[in-house]
Amino acid sequence: MPARWQPHPCPPQLSVDQTSAEQPPNPKEQEWAGPEALCPGWLEDEAPDGEVAEDSGDPDCATHAYELLQSALRQEGLPHTLDRSAEPRTGFGPLDMTVCILGSPTAFLPVLLEGGTRCPGAMVLCLSPAWASRVPSETSPGAWSLLLSRGISFEAGGHSTLETFAPPRRANYVTGTFTAGGPEGGWVGELARDLDCPTGGSVPLARRLEDPLVTRWVLAAHAGLPVPPTLAFVLGPGGDLPAEPVAPGVRVVRLEDPQGQENLVQEEVGAFLGGTAMEPYSQVAVRPAGWRWRGTGARSTHGKEEGAAVVQAVGARLRGLREEDSVLLEALVPTARLPAPPPTPAPRLPVALRICTLVCRSWGDRPHLCQVACAVGRAEAPVRHGAALPQGLDSSLQQWGVVAPSQRQALATRLRGAAEAAMAALLATEAELSPQQRGGARAHTDLLGVDFLLACVDDALELVALSTNSQRCLETCLLLEAMGCAVGEPAGDLPRLLAEALLHRAQCHLVEGKDILLIGAGGVSKSFVWEAARDYGLRIHLVESDPEHFAAGLVQTFLPYDSREHRRDEEHAERVTELVRSRGLRPHACLSYWDDCVVLAALVCQRLGLRGSSPAAVRVAKQKSRTHQHLQRCRRGRPPPATFAVPCRRLQSHGDVERAAGAVPFPAVAKLEFGAGGVGVRLVESTGQCHAHAARLWRDLRDDADHPGIGLGWGNAMLLMEYVPGTEHDVDLVVFEGRLLGAWVSDNGPTRLPAFLETAACLPSCLPADRQAQLVRAALQCCLACGLRDGVFNVELKLAPSGPRLLEINPRMGGFYLRDWIREVYGPDILLAAVLVALGLPPVLPARPVARGHLAGVMCLGSEHGSALEGGGGLAALRGLQNRGLVRLNRLFEETAGAGEYEEPCLSVACAGATRAEACLRLLGLCQALGIDSPRYPVEHFLSHFK
Repeated sequence: MPARWQPHPCPPQLSVDQTSAEQPPNPKEQEWAGPEALCPGWLEDEAPDGEVAEDSGDPDCATHAYELLQSALRQEGLPHTLDRSAEPRTGFGPLDMTVCILGSPTAFLPVLLEGGTRCPGAMVLCLSPAWASRVPSETSPGAWSLLLSRGISFEAGGHSTLETFAPPRRANYVTGTFTAGGPEGGWVGELARDLDCPTGGSVPLARRLEDPLVTRWVLAAHAGLPVPPTLAFVLGPGGDLPAEPVAPGVRVVRLEDPQGQENLVQEEVGAFLGGTAMEPYSQVAVRPAGWRWRGTGARSTHGKEEGAAVVQAVGARLRGLREEDSVLLEALVPTARLPAPPPTPAPRLPVALRICTLVCRSWGDRPHLCQVACAVGRAEAPVRHGAALPQGLDSSLQQWGVVAPSQRQALATRLRGAAEAAMAALLATEAELSPQQRGGARAHTDLLGVDFLLACVDDALELVALSTNSQRCLETCLLLEAMGCAVGEPAGDLPRLLAEALLHRAQCHLVEGKDILLIGAGGVSKSFVWEAARDYGLRIHLVESDPEHFAAGLVQTFLPYDSREHRRDEEHAERVTELVRSRGLRPHACLSYWDDCVVLAALVCQRLGLRGSSPAAVRVAKQKSRTHQHLQRCRRGRPPPATFAVPCRRLQSHGDVERAAGAVPFPAVAKLEFGAGGVGVRLVESTGQCHAHAARLWRDLRDDADHPGIGLGWGNAMLLMEYVPGTEHDVDLVVFEGRLLGAWVSDNGPTRLPAFLETAACLPSCLPADRQAQLVRAALQCCLACGLRDGVFNVELKLAPSGPRLLEINPRMGGFYLRDWIREVYGPDILLAAVLVALGLPPVLPARPVARGHLAGVMCLGSEHGSALEGGGGLAALRGLQNRGLVRLNRLFEETAGAGEYEEPCLSVACAGATRAEACLRLLGLCQALGIDSPRYPVEHFLSHFK
C-alpha cells in the first residue's frame, strides 16, 4: 500500500464546512492521530464503506468485498450469493447485454438488484482486477474491450450468483466507484480507461468533479447558478480552466510563482473583501482546493474585517501550492433563517441546511433529477455527507418555516431546474475535453451529485450551488430511500431510474454496427431515420423504389427495387431476398417505418429467418376491413377484442355501396381500404353521398402515381364504416413476445368535417389515467388478437362514452411528429425500440414514464397557409424560433402534397409548456401572429378539446 498523501501544514482555526468553523485537534492529538486527524472516518469524504482498495489486486480484497456483499444482502433480507464458479457459463453472443459495475459491492447494490429484476443476468459486479482483462478493440482503433472472466450476476427476486464465463463476457457498459483521490494505477480506473463501450465516469472525470474551483466556474459561467463569492489563486495554466475564466462570483488569479507576489495577493484579497459581492457576508474561509484535498477539512475561517489575517492565511497556503491545486478565498454563506411556524416553541438555535441532489444522464442525454436528500445540523458544526441522517426536502422546508405547500413546490421546481442545469453545463464542458482528459473517448459523467445551500439573498430565498461529486450524493440518497422503506414508505424510484439509464446505454452500444435491412425510405417526413441511424451507429441497407431517392447517399448500401405494386408483394419478397443475398449482405434485422412496405418487410423477414410479426398478422392489420372483421370473430376475453371493433363493409363497386348501406348505419365514414394520412376519408350521411364520394375517389385515385404514399399500391378499394362519436387518440405501443413494454397516448383535436384530416394534437393526453389505461388495453388487445406480438405499433382509436373503439392499426412506428414528440416529452426513442425488437432484444423503457412537459401542435396545409409561410416569411421565422428552442417543427412534405380534398398536411408546428394550458396559449399566439389561425382554419377551436 503506498503511503498516504500528506497535506501541507495549514494555519490554525480549521473549518470543515461552508457554513461553520471547527477547532482543530491540539498538537498532541495531531501527533498521536497523524494525518487521519484531518480526515476522520465520519466525514463525508471518507471512502464509502466496503470500497475495494484502489491500489491492490490482492485476492484478499475481493474476499473482503465479497463478505461485505453478503452482509448487505442479509440486511436486505435477500439470499446469499450462490457460488457456481466451478461450472463455467458459456453461450454469450454479440446481442447479450452486460452492464459491469467495478469496485464497491455496496455503493451500487440497489441498482444491481433493480437491474437484475428488469434484465435478469445483465448486471455483473466485478470485485477484483483478476476477474477482468483488457484486449485491443476490434471496432475502435486505440481503444480496449473489457472482458469478464468472473463476476457476480443478479437475477429477479434479489438472487445473485458468482460465475465464471468461458469464453470471457464482453462488457457493453462500465461504471464503478471511481475515486478521485486514488492513485493513477488504481484497478477500477485502470480497467475502465479508454474502453470501446460507454463508460459512466472515469478517474479524470471524478477528479474534475471533486475540484471546487473548476465546478464552480462551470456552474456559474455555464449554468447561471449562484455560487459563493470566490477568489482563487492558481499556478500556471490552471488545469481544466480556460485561459480567461470569466464567471459571476468567481475570480481567478494566475500566479507564475507564489514567491515574491505578496503585493498582488494583498491587492486581490483587499479588493475581494471590500467588493460588492461580499457585502451580504461577514465571514470568509481560506482553503486549498483540488481533488487531492478531498476530505482533509483543511481550511481556516476569518471575519471579513480581518484583512491582514486573511492575507497571511492565503500566503501560507500558496507556499505549498501545486499546479493541479488552487487556494480559495470564499464567502461563508449562511443558511437562510425563516420565522418559526406558530406556535413558536423555545428559541431556536442557528442551524444549517445542506441540500443534496442526484442527477443522472437519462434518455436522449438529458439530465434528470432522481432524488433529493437534506441534512440538518447546528450552524457551528459541520453539515456533511454521512455526518447526519438524511431527510426529505419537503419536511426539511416545513421545518425551516416554509409553510405554504405552493411555496415548497415552487422551491422544489427551482431545485430541479438548478440541478439539471448544473449537469447540462458540466456535460457540455466535458464534451469539449479531449479523450485523454476524459479518460477515454466513450467516458462521460452519467451520475452527478450537486450540493446546494438554501440562502437568503436580497430578502429572497436563493439556492446557492456549493460543489459537485461523483458518488457521495448517490450514497446519501440511497440511504434516504432505505430509511423510508423501514417505516413503510413505498419503494423509491432512484434504483429504477439509475438501472434504466445504465441498461439503456448498454442497449445503445449493442446496436452499434448492426446491419439493418430497411424496406422503403419514405419521404421528407422520415428524414430523421437517417440521422438516427448515424447517431446509433446502424449500418442501413435500404431497399427503395425510387432510384433517385435523396437517402441513397446516406446509407451503407442502396438497393433500388420497384415494389410499388404491393399486390405482388410475395414476388417482390423473393426478388428482394435474392438481391440481398447476391450482395453478400447478412442483416441482423429487417423492418419498415413506411406504411406501404410493412407487408413486404414481414415477408422478407420470414424468408431471411429474421424476427418480426408474421406476414399474415401484418396483412390483417394493414387491410382495415379485415382488421375489424377479424376482431369481430375474437370473442374470448373480458372484454373480448370484438368489443372494440366497428361494423364496416368493403367497397369495390357501387353495388357494394348499396349492400353496405343496409348493414352500416348513417352517418358513416367512407375511406380507402389501405389508405394513410387521412387522405380521402369523409363523413357521409346518406347512400347518395357515399356513391358520390366513391365515384370521385375511384376516378381521381387509381394507382400510386396519382398520390404516392397513401396505399394505392394495394388498389383503391374503399370501406364504409360506422361513425363513432367521441374524442380521437393515438396509442403508440412497444410489444415484445406479446408483452407490453411501453405505451404513450396522445390526443387529436376536432377535424374539419366532413373531412377527417388531422388538425391539432397534444401530448401527454388530457385524459384521466383510467381512461388512458382503457385506450392502452384496447390497443394492445386488438394488436395481439391480430397476431402482432413483436414490434412498435401505432393504433388509432376513438374514446366513445361506452369506451374505446378501434379505428385502425398501423403495424409500424407512429408517423408524422409522434417519434419526435415522445422523445421530447418522455425520453425514449420508439425508432430505437423498433430496431431492438427486430434484433430480438426487449427494449429497456421507463417502467413508470413521467412527462417532463407538455406539447401542443397544429398541422399546416399548403392551400391554407402557403402564402403566410412562404411568401410572408412565416417559415423562416419558425425556423429561427426552432433554432432557439421555442418551437418544434416537423416537415412532412417539401411542397404541398395532393390537392383539394386529397391534400395532406405539409408541416407540424408545436409549442411546449410546463402545463398544457401554457403550451396551447403559446401555440395560439404564435399561430395568430404568423397568420396560421384564420376564420377558415380556427386554431382556437382545434385546441378546444385539450382541457
